[in-house]
Amino acid sequence: MKKKILAGLLAATMVISLAACGGGSDSGSASTDSSSDAGAAEAPAAEEAAPAAEAESGGKVLNIYCWNEEFKSRVTDHYSAYTEFDATHGKIGDLDVVWNITPSDDNAYQNNLDQTLLNQESAAADDKIDVFLVEADYASKYTDTDYTMALSDLGISDSDLADQYEYTQTIVKDSNGAIKGSAWQACSAGLIYNREAAKEVLGSDDPADVQAAVADWDKYNETAAKVAAAGYTMCSVNDTYRTYSNNVSGKWVQDDKIVIDANMEKWIDDSKKLVDAGAEDTDELWGDDWAKGKRPDGKVFCYFGPAWFFNFCLDVDDPETIAAKGGWGYCAGPQPYYWGGTWICAATGTDNADAVKDLILTMTTDKAVLKDIAVKDSDCVNSKSVLADLASSDEGNIALLGGQNPYADLAAGAETIDLSNLSPYDQGCNEELQNAMKAYFEGTADKDACLEQFYAAVIEKYPNLSK
Repeated sequence: MKKKILAGLLAATMVISLAACGGGSDSGSASTDSSSDAGAAEAPAAEEAAPAAEAESGGKVLNIYCWNEEFKSRVTDHYSAYTEFDATHGKIGDLDVVWNITPSDDNAYQNNLDQTLLNQESAAADDKIDVFLVEADYASKYTDTDYTMALSDLGISDSDLADQYEYTQTIVKDSNGAIKGSAWQACSAGLIYNREAAKEVLGSDDPADVQAAVADWDKYNETAAKVAAAGYTMCSVNDTYRTYSNNVSGKWVQDDKIVIDANMEKWIDDSKKLVDAGAEDTDELWGDDWAKGKRPDGKVFCYFGPAWFFNFCLDVDDPETIAAKGGWGYCAGPQPYYWGGTWICAATGTDNADAVKDLILTMTTDKAVLKDIAVKDSDCVNSKSVLADLASSDEGNIALLGGQNPYADLAAGAETIDLSNLSPYDQGCNEELQNAMKAYFEGTADKDACLEQFYAAVIEKYPNLSK
């Protein structure tokens, strides 16, 4: 089969997301809300490329491309065949491992990956990419091209992946239905609340009682009023965004027209009312003001996030934080949603196919390894049976949640994830709506003006679209 050209890979219209994930270059599975679209580099001319060589084994160097230290730390801690030498080098048996880590800021990771993939066929054997990582918000940009190998071509069967959640495979299927990547995480998400604040405002910090108070958006808004009256803010408007955007009734773009879904209109209207009432704020995710809620004096009632949020975002290693004191709780929140995730892809042209196969199978399907990741890293892993075991065992209790076991809720959430409304324009549309509406929430511009700004920004990114 002939290669599809990277023109599509580099084009802005090939970027895909489910509400761009927050977190920047060093926050685990989260991708940054402010990352640029993949169109930052000029696309090469669209012309047929030569057929790709079959995957081989026996190479001397395994090159892994990623954007932060998360996968490297997981491999170092949980892949017994790996020995670390330094920050960018290790060994798997006689195979040298080289980590090429480029932060996501300003789209640097994707730009570097794009250019290297373009040169993959002509590169020296020791310079070829063997493995690279992708996130949900741009996975299909790579998996729907011939620069990624079908896992079946590595000898990874459907039965090997049978214990994974279906949505984690749907995200990385190409247009022919071939699975082109595998994830160790299932990133269903919910509401992470301040237990002391819940006791003060609701009279209980029990997850069932808190869930009853935020079971839908009407109840959430009622609780937000009580929270504001007690001197807290619920959270930032951007914290709730993914929950709304994951539950839309249609795609962002229909017949080349930008369509603002009723659930996104609800996010705008709900958020404006809550900000005006002092019940939510407009703090930027990962900013200093947003982060203050992690401390007991921060007066923030909740955050929205998945399991990776626990360790990556709540500063459990700081003895002065709520997390260090076991002061957070977890419940499902108003609507099911997910946020983030990291997929391991095999690059076409690898000369280390056997090593890549073993790495993917071990890190994403080995139940002992996945359970170790969950227990040691408080992560929600991509294994139905492992999550079931954790949900029924004290091994699933998490100290920063006051000993609560969230895995039954996380597993239930992963079963509900619906990807039917994904579109290639999600990342740009989601980013620009949040950017544009901030002025409306803060009262410096009216709603219509902000919506016009949104449309203009999206059309600038995607000139083929219109209102």
